[in-house]
Amino acid sequence: MSIVEVEQRALLPVPDEWDYGAVAQFLYREARHADENDYDAWEALWTDDALYWVPANGADVDPETNVAVIYDNRNRIATRMKQVRTGKRYAQAPPSDLRRIIGNIELLGGRANSAGGVDLEVGANFLAYESRLRVNELWGGRVTYRLRRVDGEIRLAYKKVVLVDNDKPIPTLAFLV
Repeated sequence: MSIVEVEQRALLPVPDEWDYGAVAQFLYREARHADENDYDAWEALWTDDALYWVPANGADVDPETNVAVIYDNRNRIATRMKQVRTGKRYAQAPPSDLRRIIGNIELLGGRANSAGGVDLEVGANFLAYESRLRVNELWGGRVTYRLRRVDGEIRLAYKKVVLVDNDKPIPTLAFLV
C-alpha cells in the first residue's frame, strides 16, 4: 500500500494516553532543535522506521512515482544529518538564521503502525522565517506528524510538510523544514 493510500484511510479515535500540552511541547521542541541547528537533538527525536516527506506539486502526489522535495527514510535522515554536520554544505554556509511558529495544532486521530501499535496523527500550520546572507524567505505550510511513545518518550515516526506554494519553483531549501 502506498503512503498516499495510507493517508486516505480513515483515522482511528485519538488514543487516550495523549495529552494536548505534551504534544504541543514536543512539536515546539522539534522546531527549536531545527531552528537552532541542534542536529543531534533533532535526529534523536525520530523512530527507527521514520519517514520525512516534503511533497512537490501538491499535497497527495505519490512520492514513489513523482518527484518530492524531500522523501527520506530513517537511514536517509541520518545521512542528511551527517552531511549537515560537516559544515561543508555550500547551501548552508553560513547557516541560515531560522525561527518558526507552530500553530493550529490539532490531534487528528490514531493511525495503525507497522509495529502493531497506534501512532497519534497531529496536524499543525507553520510559518518559518529564514534569514540568509542578502536574502530573507518566508515559508508557510501544513505539517502532518505521527507521534509514537517509545520507552515512555514521544518520538517522531512521520513528518509530512506541505508547503503552501509547493507547485512553484522553490528557492534553495537547504534547512530542516
